[in-house]
Amino acid sequence: MVLKICYIVFAYICGAVPFSFIIAKVFGKVDIRVVGSGNPGATNVFRSVGKTAGIFAFILDVLKGFIPVYFAIFIDSTFSYSVIIAASAMSGHVWTVFLTFKGGKGVATGLGVCLALVPMPSIFAFAVFLLVFLTSGYVALGSICASLSIPLACYFFGYRTEPTLFAFAAAVLVIYKHKANIKRLKDGKENRFNVFKRKNKSNF
Repeated sequence: MVLKICYIVFAYICGAVPFSFIIAKVFGKVDIRVVGSGNPGATNVFRSVGKTAGIFAFILDVLKGFIPVYFAIFIDSTFSYSVIIAASAMSGHVWTVFLTFKGGKGVATGLGVCLALVPMPSIFAFAVFLLVFLTSGYVALGSICASLSIPLACYFFGYRTEPTLFAFAAAVLVIYKHKANIKRLKDGKENRFNVFKRKNKSNF
């Protein structure tokens, strides 16, 4: 039992490591919380520091969700425990102790935990994200649509109730964290993201 509790804490700490903040600080010499959108996430790093830095931040945010969940089976083989670890890792990212509990929106880390829990629905959701993002230019819209697609994909891929409910709860959290983006989308004020636009200066 002690080992299980320690691993839950470990999952939270993994999720809480603010890679976007660290990368922006080290390679861009900026506080990611006060530039661009102010969100300590990979998209803001991409915009404010550079493409390579943003991709690096995204990969690390995915991995910090994937790794604790993937290895949870060695602590407790039940799916319920893996769900608890997934929730802990996502909570760490969204409410990170290292940035006064003000973290990212949970998209990349959510993808990581879901890849470990429900791989096929996660791959489907990532495809949805790419389709919506590349056709609309809105990262937020792609993220919201991808989040909504995971519980639906879980259902259609035949996953049992527990992972589907977790995917639904994770989607609700991600959408809630995007409430400001949703308002800007409704008002026509959300900035489009051009991934192919060349950045004049990059410190990474």
